[in-house]
Amino acid sequence: MSAACVFSPMRTSQFWYPLPERLIAQHPAEKRGTEKMMVLHRATGVIEHRHIADIAEYLTDRDLLVVNDTKVFPARLIGRWEDSEGAVEILMVAAAPESETVKELVWNVIIGSGRRCREGQVAVFGPENELKARLLNPLEGIGMWKVEFICGRPLMELLDEFGRTPVPPYVKREGTREEEMADRERYQTIYAREVGSVAAPTAGLHFTPEIFAALDMKGVKRAAVTLHVGPGTFRPVKAENIEDHHMDFEAFTVPPETAEAIRECKARGGRVVCVGSTTVRTLETVAARFGEVVAGSGASDIFIYPPYDFKVCDCMLTNFHLPQSTLLMMISALAGRERVLCSYALAVRGNYKFFSYGDCMLIV
Repeated sequence: MSAACVFSPMRTSQFWYPLPERLIAQHPAEKRGTEKMMVLHRATGVIEHRHIADIAEYLTDRDLLVVNDTKVFPARLIGRWEDSEGAVEILMVAAAPESETVKELVWNVIIGSGRRCREGQVAVFGPENELKARLLNPLEGIGMWKVEFICGRPLMELLDEFGRTPVPPYVKREGTREEEMADRERYQTIYAREVGSVAAPTAGLHFTPEIFAALDMKGVKRAAVTLHVGPGTFRPVKAENIEDHHMDFEAFTVPPETAEAIRECKARGGRVVCVGSTTVRTLETVAARFGEVVAGSGASDIFIYPPYDFKVCDCMLTNFHLPQSTLLMMISALAGRERVLCSYALAVRGNYKFFSYGDCMLIV
């Protein structure tokens, strides 16, 4: 009698790779759309070194490019406690469930402070203390607080004035006004529309009107989903076995026209080309729940890691990700762990720039 096969969970340490700090991009490319693009062919393992402007060469008029049209807002607030003058920082994560839109005043936030937080404390922001945040209650188990913002003008208007762009923690900045203004433009896709993210869907940062025009000339169709990216995208995997890690929920929407475009793409034998991990998570979540991509809204906590049978995504444009991150595990599920780690080693040797403001990889 043959012994039964026992599946052994993959370990987080299997997704580590050495990365020199000098390759972590601290600023975007001087000009959007000039970034390097590594092309990884899954069928053969062939790797090409190109630029994002060449992407149209790899797609056909049967293919569908799907992007995430979420928009980053200035979600980082630096101020002081009203009673003690002590420093406090708040990262707005999402409108509380009872709030219908991001324009509501009750939010779930992450608080950074040198003092112990308590209910009823008030933080003040802005040169004239025009915006206040009153702590309502801690959210057990997720390390956040629910707060109520108090202001005499629309909240988003005040955030535009003195909120800061929530660039990732590995982007080390002095916090100058010039840096903030640059981030307002470059840490945002050119097609961003739906306000709600505290982190950009960074694979989309590379696109320009010229690149889209080249794709249009090729006959490549285009569609959009919305997934509002939360800070959990940067949360490290601490579990030894990757299957013990749990993803944070993130709100998504799939419009009817996008669901229809995907059905038509599959019917004509085309490929669904996902721009970024957030697009992949949205489409794979819906397909897993309903057996196909259908229109609707919800929240996704899907964790994609090897082995995973992709139901929608055929190709993917993505940036280079942190060692031992959920994002690296996702692309390893698509292209194979060994192949991905080999391509990353080549990227290090080739001085590719890594992470949010870095270069990109097209997996076909």
